[in-house]
Amino acid sequence: MGLLRDRRGRGDEPGESHYQLREKMFSIGDDYWIETDHGDRAFKVNGKALHIRDTLVIEDPSGRELFKVQEKKLSVRDSMKIERDDDTIATVKKALISPLREKFEVNVDDGDDYEAKGNIVDHEYEIERDGQKVAEISKRWFRVRDTYGIEIAPGENDALILAATVCIDEMAGR
Repeated sequence: MGLLRDRRGRGDEPGESHYQLREKMFSIGDDYWIETDHGDRAFKVNGKALHIRDTLVIEDPSGRELFKVQEKKLSVRDSMKIERDDDTIATVKKALISPLREKFEVNVDDGDDYEAKGNIVDHEYEIERDGQKVAEISKRWFRVRDTYGIEIAPGENDALILAATVCIDEMAGR
């Protein structure tokens, strides 16, 4: 993966997806657009403030709901569920913290699980499946304060990886 290292002349691989988000913008009750690296609106994060549980809805640009993200209450560790049509698609859990790195597990119900590891708080981490990097998250690619980028490998479920990133951002901010 080219992974946005040189934004001016990067060697993108065909099919890679690049997005930009603003950190700590995912608060319940707020809405936020996830944009492509060209500034086009790709997904909307819709914060639902009137629910009993913290809820964020990931929508396509036309407003169609793709995923609902909800905090799991009464859990030993921090976790959030990613749902589609009231079915749980994945659960994002904060793994035990080591002194050098933070880890989150993304347990996908009908697929291979992901693991996010690196410096989560500073938005410098990777998402892997079976030891293979499928996404990289970094603030270094942007001069704009509080903005970070996500690059996703070809053939991946962009919306699911972005929903997991939203969960990680929400849980890391606690």
